[in-house]
Amino acid sequence: MKKRLLALLLCAVMALSLAACGGGDAPAADSGSSSENGGASGASGRVYWLNFKPESDEVLQDIAATYTEKTGVPVQVVTAASGTYSQTLISEMDKSAPPTLFVIGNTAGVKDWQDYALDLTGTPIANELSTDAYNLYAEDGKLVSIGYCYECYGIIVNPDLVEQAGHSMDEIKNFDGLKAVAEDIHSRAGELGFDAFTSCDMDGSSSWRFTGHMANLEYYYEQEGETWTECPATITGKYLDNFKNLYDLCINNSLTDPKELATGGHDASEEFRSGKAAFQVQGSWEYEGLKEQVPNATMIPYYCGVSGEEKAGLNCGTENCWAINCQASEEDQQATMDFMVWCVTDPDASRKLVDTFGVMPYKQAAESTNGFLAAADAYTADGCYVMNWATNFQPNVDDYRAALVAALNQYNADQSAANWEQVRTAFVDGWAVQYQNANG
Repeated sequence: MKKRLLALLLCAVMALSLAACGGGDAPAADSGSSSENGGASGASGRVYWLNFKPESDEVLQDIAATYTEKTGVPVQVVTAASGTYSQTLISEMDKSAPPTLFVIGNTAGVKDWQDYALDLTGTPIANELSTDAYNLYAEDGKLVSIGYCYECYGIIVNPDLVEQAGHSMDEIKNFDGLKAVAEDIHSRAGELGFDAFTSCDMDGSSSWRFTGHMANLEYYYEQEGETWTECPATITGKYLDNFKNLYDLCINNSLTDPKELATGGHDASEEFRSGKAAFQVQGSWEYEGLKEQVPNATMIPYYCGVSGEEKAGLNCGTENCWAINCQASEEDQQATMDFMVWCVTDPDASRKLVDTFGVMPYKQAAESTNGFLAAADAYTADGCYVMNWATNFQPNVDDYRAALVAALNQYNADQSAANWEQVRTAFVDGWAVQYQNANG
């Protein structure tokens, strides 16, 4: 509710202040940089992309500069720091030259930002889509945002290290197999020269891997075949013990003592790339950055002890959905639309974007070469079920996850039954509280 009220307030402010949207001061960036207008002086409109994916910033800056050089249209990419997109979006939308291209990635975002979103129905960019599976709609049918990439996440594995430890990937087909391999590697870490899991930090740059992504296994199984189409008012936590199974395995068989996770400061991705650990909780966006150092890396599901999980697949979906700011000038809206179409149809541009995003669901976009997405397809082809991103329904997501982080930090410091009950309270009761806060 708090976000919604703020969004409505911003709408009122914007209505009064955006008459000359294309000519305001350039917005201050928390990270990222502007591309200079190196082309024709008569270029009409401007593009300001508030980027959701920090790991793609360098590529997007290059894309922006290339487009400006080709067309003369100024393109600015500002990248929000990990875990701060909502706050950054609120701040940037209140400036005289706000984002023209931004992310509305879940149903909560639709409620908060639908008044800022151009209806993309029948637009040139929507007509380039190869699927509508990742589109988000308002209650009135307005096409608020469209997926620009989809991803998968689970547990990344270095099979070479598994084999060096005397094991085989064939042993890891369920939680019992994963547990046996991980605990053996951890027990012999000094001898082997590597550990089981990378660090599981709970700071803002890492906690989302557990409070967002790994939490999805509980939500997914709680659906029990009835896929959520809207946020439920309550959850039961029926499969929270399964979440605990995997979470405990990760933090207790890792390079970093659980008591040290609250402050963060460890680079889990570098730990994996450099061969310090055999397993990392992460997603398909990591592939491009590690494929040279760990060319045989693959991804396995969130094995957690659920019956029948031998037929589990990866978590597949997206919260990466483009929206065009309908409060921007018509010139800026058109410039943004043209830029988006170029991104998904130009061979060179789409190749660079697909390499950083993994895949783009557009007819003319370059084909994916992402090995983790290939693993997701292989699971599906083998008859395994896809774990949908039910986590996208987390109500008042920032507040909900913050409470969960606090409870997990308390548990990490002292893994008592009482402290796990605090995690359960944050996970289950916190959902109901934040649902009420968001919906009244």
